[in-house]
Amino acid sequence: MLVLVRAGLTLAALMFSLAAYAQGATTDFATLAKSEGQPQIPGLRIVYLTKLGNPAQAPWRNIILHQTEGAPGSARGLAEAQAKHPARRGVTLWVETDGTVYWSTPETIVTTHGDGANRNDNKYIDNSKTYRQVTRVNSIGVEFNGNAPDVRVPPTPEQFAASLLLVRFLQERYGIPAERIYAHNWIDYKDARYCEGCELAMRARAQAYRPGQGELPKASDVMISAPGR
Repeated sequence: MLVLVRAGLTLAALMFSLAAYAQGATTDFATLAKSEGQPQIPGLRIVYLTKLGNPAQAPWRNIILHQTEGAPGSARGLAEAQAKHPARRGVTLWVETDGTVYWSTPETIVTTHGDGANRNDNKYIDNSKTYRQVTRVNSIGVEFNGNAPDVRVPPTPEQFAASLLLVRFLQERYGIPAERIYAHNWIDYKDARYCEGCELAMRARAQAYRPGQGELPKASDVMISAPGR
């Protein structure tokens, strides 16, 4: 399915990531995504501050995409601080402006992200399915760093490209369907200046990836971005 390219994301970034996957994959995607240790998805760079274990022991049924006002280049430091104190407010994964992903805490630890799914105005999605239901105890959080000092600046092309691969990896690892990918603003009342995580979540959902497909699409099958708001 082709999705129109929108401003702020270069097609080249995604083409590179998908081409790298196609050239470098030595095992099927489903097997790789469920691996223990430090699995690397071709086209995606993950720096593990902790090793992964058995995904069946993790409680994740949803994915929440966040954005933080951290300065560009600070994702690793934020991830390391999270690793030292997992219960501090934060997430499991951090994504730097260059697309590098930092896995900060063990995948079975619940981090303190979200505000309890307190949004119930149906502004972005049907909140009858999320109100007080999509919370930190059942949702893995991913933070895209670097929208400082202007929070309205979108994620970088490298972050968008990384997000499409990373979300598929998490979907496959934990059996999460596309409809359970959420932007932080969709489930919580957040900063009114911008919609936190919304573009990231729309693009991730637009892939319509189903766990168990076993492989990533060809570069010609996915042309970035998401439906209009």
